[in-house]
Amino acid sequence: MTAFLDRIGIDLPIIQAPMAGVQGSALAVAVSNCGGLGSLPCAMLTGAQIRAEVAAIRAATSKPFNVNFFCHTPPEPDAVREAAWLAALLPYYEELEVDPSTIPTGPGRAPFTSEVADLLEEIRPPVVSFHFGLPSDELLARVKATGAFVLSSATTVEEAVWLEARGADAVIAQGVEAGGHRGMFLTEDISTQVGTMALVSQAVDAVKVPVIAAGGIADHRGVRAALGLGAAAVQIGTAYLLCPEATTSRVHRAALRGAGARDTVLTRLFSGRPARGIVNRLIREIGAMNEVAPEFPLASLALAPLRSKAESLGFGDFSPLWSGENASGCAEIPAAELTRRLAGVGSKQIASA
Repeated sequence: MTAFLDRIGIDLPIIQAPMAGVQGSALAVAVSNCGGLGSLPCAMLTGAQIRAEVAAIRAATSKPFNVNFFCHTPPEPDAVREAAWLAALLPYYEELEVDPSTIPTGPGRAPFTSEVADLLEEIRPPVVSFHFGLPSDELLARVKATGAFVLSSATTVEEAVWLEARGADAVIAQGVEAGGHRGMFLTEDISTQVGTMALVSQAVDAVKVPVIAAGGIADHRGVRAALGLGAAAVQIGTAYLLCPEATTSRVHRAALRGAGARDTVLTRLFSGRPARGIVNRLIREIGAMNEVAPEFPLASLALAPLRSKAESLGFGDFSPLWSGENASGCAEIPAAELTRRLAGVGSKQIASA
């Protein structure tokens, strides 16, 4: 563990998970400044926005930070499937009196490209992480040539081995308990997805690079358990969602505070890829893994107007309420305090638990 922390340049074995849509640079800065590794999700940002957010991070901290990208292949447009998705949603449009012509166009979430590699050569972030595999060998070589330490998510042992063989410097073992998008890329079979502790122990035996545990870890006891299995660090997302530095919406915060936060499921409705979130009306009525939703990331487009209208009325029936299986660690405290609590720093009670 110490060698990994020294290589990254951090003091605490805590990595704040990059969470697109619910955070910006402020959360990353808070975590990095207290000794963890803050992360900036970049898949929904333009090049100009990435440049501005990284500048904001560097203006507020001299500590290492991580920038995160997706490695998906954008799907070919399918008018028939998109029409079927709209037809499934049409009763909700009518109920909320929303005009279907307000559906946005565009990719929604962009994959890693040569243009992004150009940007990284300019801004040279210390750590770069990927979801859904790795970019092409050529693009990855360009990233590594900047001196960046490269992380990527694996949801199976096979994916961990694949990532190591293709140049990842460390592997994030993402257990099925994790909130948000599954990082799966060698398979679409949900039955292959296993729990964090089982995955960490197997991945540590299968690869030589450091393994980072992710999924269902909400307190120092979970952190200590993962480290005891050989993880070099722990990546945590859900616990940060109520921190003041997060941009989590009002309805999402309310859902995380409620008893319903214990009821999560993997769903493809909100983006087209399996992701874990709190069960809401859309999931209950359409079915979490309904194939009518278009491929990632197109499913989110037709939902956008419904989500916006519903949230303006104070409810999250059509919102992706991303959360891991264990939201018990969510705390409405500064991210720095939460990071130290997770690491067991500054609390005799936690350190001795």
